[in-house]
Amino acid sequence: MIDLLAVRMEVPEEANLILGQSHFIKTVEDLYEAVATAAPQARFGLAFNESSGDCLVRTEGNDEGLRDVATRNALALGAGHVFVLLLKHAYPIQVLKAIQQVPEVCTIFCATANPVEVVVAKSQQGRGVLGVIDGSSPNGVEGEAEVAWRHDLLRKFGYKR
Repeated sequence: MIDLLAVRMEVPEEANLILGQSHFIKTVEDLYEAVATAAPQARFGLAFNESSGDCLVRTEGNDEGLRDVATRNALALGAGHVFVLLLKHAYPIQVLKAIQQVPEVCTIFCATANPVEVVVAKSQQGRGVLGVIDGSSPNGVEGEAEVAWRHDLLRKFGYKR
């Protein structure tokens, strides 16, 4: 028997969430180094659910408040080998490649500032992440004005010339 749950993530104002899966206890230290190197100005909190041995939530970060929220999110998920990274003063685009290069990282489920619900399966063995609901459903297709807005925004941020 499997139960499906939708677990809403807590994302503080002006923060981004990166949710992923990894496979080894050294994930917390390696992700700390990856984020701190890729975005030295970033404030972040990280929690990783260990899925063997003591099965503890392992935490790191340079912002106690973000680390506390990441820990609450990880506990709410209850899924093994999942990490929750909350990030301020940087965007996921600045750290995702570094995170993906961490050898023990298997999957990135999402990187967003949107409201997020995580679809979790619960069995007798434990819990696992099936996927995410990131933000809202589309309201339509962009027109010329929305295309111009998107182009301007990307150039304002310096992502396109």
